[in-house]
Amino acid sequence: MKGAVDEAGVMLLGERRKTPRLGVPRVGAEAWLRLASLAGFLVVWQLAAVLFNSSTLPAPPVVFRRMFDEMLSGALPLHLGITLARVAVSFLLAMAIGTAIGIAMGRWRQLDLLLDGWLVLGLNIPALVTIILCYVWFGLNDAAAIVAVALNKIPTVIVTVREGARAIDRGLMQVAQAYRLPRRLTFMRVYLPQLYPWLIASARSGLSLIWKIVLVVELLGRSNGIGFQLNMFFQLFDIAGILAYTLTFAAVVLIVEAAGLRPLERRLTRWRS
Repeated sequence: MKGAVDEAGVMLLGERRKTPRLGVPRVGAEAWLRLASLAGFLVVWQLAAVLFNSSTLPAPPVVFRRMFDEMLSGALPLHLGITLARVAVSFLLAMAIGTAIGIAMGRWRQLDLLLDGWLVLGLNIPALVTIILCYVWFGLNDAAAIVAVALNKIPTVIVTVREGARAIDRGLMQVAQAYRLPRRLTFMRVYLPQLYPWLIASARSGLSLIWKIVLVVELLGRSNGIGFQLNMFFQLFDIAGILAYTLTFAAVVLIVEAAGLRPLERRLTRWRS
């Protein structure tokens, strides 16, 4: 029986000898290309600052100097940490709830029909409306901010995961049933691997959306965080401060993408090669 289960696992996961794919750059080459792209962005920025010679577009050295000063003062790490904490909690909450509902809607047609109207409504309600209502209902606190961000992201997670659940290969599920694999093993080794690309796509699009909504939430109703600081700099017409905080936040996003999402995606989907 154990041998049959092992053989079924091999068949189900489609394991085969890995062959190199032509035309796909190596990880090191990809990193150099990305760094070259960022360097090109800095060069264009410097040239634009010199060309326009305007106070509304500080040169990169000015912004980096301001960033360094804010780091030394402790203000930038403090507000960045607060914002990242809100982003992390909102992201995990939205992914957990959205994934569970998306899988259920993709699996059961009747539930999909029942919740589809709610889903369309959630996708089309402006984020600003949700933020204002959460602040009115729950008060100007972190709980209201996190709920508002999660509510704006959950519908998009549901849509992506639902489509992934609909695309599951039923033939593989039937093979797992024929070999009488336990439900937990079937879910972990047969069902979930087919859903990984959809989950990664949802996570990547989710982060790009949550970053932005958190800043709006902080700008409207919080007394700390990157969004609050950007609002303060806007009132003071401090362009260097705005760019310093924005670049720091963007750098964190790039690090999360490079050190987190891309390696995780390669690891979870390596069985497909």
